[in-house]
Amino acid sequence: MSETVDGWTHVYSGKVRDLYVPTKMMDDDDSWTGDPLSHSPVVLVVASDRVSAFDEVLSPAIPGKGAMLTKLTRWWFDQLPEVPNHLAHPLDDRLEALELPEVPDELAERATLCRTLDMFPIECVVRGFITGGGFKEYQETGAIGGIPLPDGLSNGDRLPEPIFTPAWKAPLGEHDENISFERTVELVGDVVAEQLRELSLEIFEHASAIAEQRGLILADTKFEFGADRAIGIVTLADEVLTSDSSRYWDAEAYATAETPELRMASFDKQIVRDWLAANWDPEAVEEPPTLPHEIVEQTAERYRALVDRLTQGG
Repeated sequence: MSETVDGWTHVYSGKVRDLYVPTKMMDDDDSWTGDPLSHSPVVLVVASDRVSAFDEVLSPAIPGKGAMLTKLTRWWFDQLPEVPNHLAHPLDDRLEALELPEVPDELAERATLCRTLDMFPIECVVRGFITGGGFKEYQETGAIGGIPLPDGLSNGDRLPEPIFTPAWKAPLGEHDENISFERTVELVGDVVAEQLRELSLEIFEHASAIAEQRGLILADTKFEFGADRAIGIVTLADEVLTSDSSRYWDAEAYATAETPELRMASFDKQIVRDWLAANWDPEAVEEPPTLPHEIVEQTAERYRALVDRLTQGG
């Protein structure tokens, strides 16, 4: 699944991203135990074109997806200059002393050199509108993540104000679990929990305003944070406000479309999810089917459309 990168050793693969550390650090240090990321001050994050749905990596991949996710994350980091992030800057004296291997040109559009952080086991979900799993929870309980909401909300409605509804990041192979803020405090402490909530809501508000200027609605998103190993501050990490981590809608369609499907057509892989749900019964067939060419192309176009709308200002 992972790619070979000269000078870098592959240490982890997620559904979409592959992580690498400098090979010479592993070769020169016989103390490597457990997680290599706990030893290396830097990690090379390479976004693949892989696409997943219902916890399955599907075939074929979405052409250009990794480059688009990387471009959008870089762009959003530029829009958030006051928020500490995990990007490793080439002029950092600590990095210069490491004499890191070059990133191959063929990976440049998909690779990001990052400082390693002590990651918090929390997905920081912010919802400005009610839909998806949040709407299902609301229908059952009248609340999301323990936060009571007004009666009578419909799928796709704007919430009175954005809400922070965290999830616990389960170990690889297990499902993440929605948790209350009180449980977040138990996991990371009251000071960090409050910082995660405040930062998430502030970034969401700022990003929503930028999206609105471009005729887009940011319905919900998720952030991940870690502690900077040198100075301990809470630092934004991973992908940020991309199609894979966020739900965007077209503002005009939201206001004028006659059906929920058109009103809330998102700029992400929902096309893949819908097709797979209609064409695969995992209880009858273990392996998911191959995605049709037209589904792959339609999905790629939705990813491209969001990148263009945001980075080109309309």
